[in-house]
Amino acid sequence: MCPALRVPDLPDQVAVLIVGAGPTGLGAASRLHQHGLKDWLIIDKAAEAGGLACTDVTPEGFLFDMGGHVIFSHYQYFDELLDTAVGSGADFWNTLQRVSYVWTRDRWVAYPFQNNISALPQEDQIKCLSGVAEAKVANAVAQGKPKDFDEWIMRVMGCGIADMFMRPYNFKVWAYPTTAMQCDWLGERVATVDATRAIKNVIEGKEDAGWGPNAVFRFPLEGGTGAIWKAVARLLPQEKQKYGEEYTVVSLDKDAKTATLAGGRKIRYEALLSTMPLDLTLQWLGQRKWAAELSHSSSHIVGIGLRGSCPHGLKCWLYFPEDNCPFYRTTVFSHYARKNCPPPDTQLPTLCLGDGGDTADSKPEAGPYWSLMCEVSESHLKAVNNEVEGFAGGRWAGVVRECVQGALNTRLIEKDTEIVSLYHRRLEHGYPTPSLARDGALEKALPWLRESGIWSRGRFGSYKYEVGNQDHSLMLGVEAADNILFGSKELTLSHPNIVNAKKNTDIQYSTPTFLSRHTK
Repeated sequence: MCPALRVPDLPDQVAVLIVGAGPTGLGAASRLHQHGLKDWLIIDKAAEAGGLACTDVTPEGFLFDMGGHVIFSHYQYFDELLDTAVGSGADFWNTLQRVSYVWTRDRWVAYPFQNNISALPQEDQIKCLSGVAEAKVANAVAQGKPKDFDEWIMRVMGCGIADMFMRPYNFKVWAYPTTAMQCDWLGERVATVDATRAIKNVIEGKEDAGWGPNAVFRFPLEGGTGAIWKAVARLLPQEKQKYGEEYTVVSLDKDAKTATLAGGRKIRYEALLSTMPLDLTLQWLGQRKWAAELSHSSSHIVGIGLRGSCPHGLKCWLYFPEDNCPFYRTTVFSHYARKNCPPPDTQLPTLCLGDGGDTADSKPEAGPYWSLMCEVSESHLKAVNNEVEGFAGGRWAGVVRECVQGALNTRLIEKDTEIVSLYHRRLEHGYPTPSLARDGALEKALPWLRESGIWSRGRFGSYKYEVGNQDHSLMLGVEAADNILFGSKELTLSHPNIVNAKKNTDIQYSTPTFLSRHTK
């Protein structure tokens, strides 16, 4: 039997062990540090902080986030912590107005689709408005809550919008049909339809695009989203952070309160804050039935670096409900920050053209450059082409080639557009699905873990997509730390509708001035 791997400077026991250095884990660590607790440790199998909010850089110098992350917030604490870590104002952040569209019927329709059916062909306008009118009448006499997301769509929007956008788009996003999803998660995530407003917009031919909590957002000037979380990690004592494969948790013993790491090293804890996927945690601990009631989709991030000037103006992220492309959303990532692309004078060869045409004899040339970031979902109900094939002078999963073709099909690029960089990463846990069985599983699993000193929190730790943005995720960690230390209520976990209703400046969060006083 091989001896356990000895990891230097790793304690055998700690009061609070935090597994995962994404927004939730860093939120918990920041709060413990703010309160002055000394006996805690955060570990992560990645090489640096960030979790699912990290940023990768291609060999050519293009940055790509793990999805369409932007900064908008429901919490003053979150804003102040990020400003403490990154810096405040225009020297550190771009502030952008969301400009989003849906590509359908060979045209751009302003987002949200349901408010902008005036942009559709007349025949489709009639179908959508008829459906809205029928839904308004039917919903007035409907009994009880909708049984699933699909019934919610039909009650609120009708069959025209359902068939043209909501059903196909949501299947592309979630990789599960709307009939397999509940509707309690919706809140501010999906715009409803004001029938009078929709009719008025059609008559006036008006674009109506300002809905939603992220209508204005900010993004760091350099380093992508990952730079934010690396900056937050730098506020914390470096000796209390451990990164690398040797810190991978491979099993838990909830009764002995012990986490076993790769190589066999064990750490005892009094409290464990875990951001590991809850389904995996439950499987480890023998609760396979609860784990099976939790569904998730995987995400493929495909980045395309291009030579030339961006032809899409101020567009930010774009939605694609139709089957002429594999992606459900594409972000014009170069628009968020100039440094998301290499400098214009960087000399890069062309890998291929927009139509896939070979450019084997291409010589390096200067920019300027722009970029697209595509997102593709995968589940057992929605297959993705993972077969490796030759493309653009390299070996890529077929989904990369299909995304390039999809970009051409939807007029994001032209046949002769020069592609100078390609990127692909698959995330096994991409989206936590608000399945019909989810809430029943969470109501049993989370308290059961809590009784054994395990706080499972975060985008996948607590499996609540409705509080899965970066601000929510950080505050799930902050509130869990307060609960561990003082028994305080966890508002974000327990009451998503309350925290999403308004900016939260409750005194319980206070401001993170402790960090700036003790770490600068």
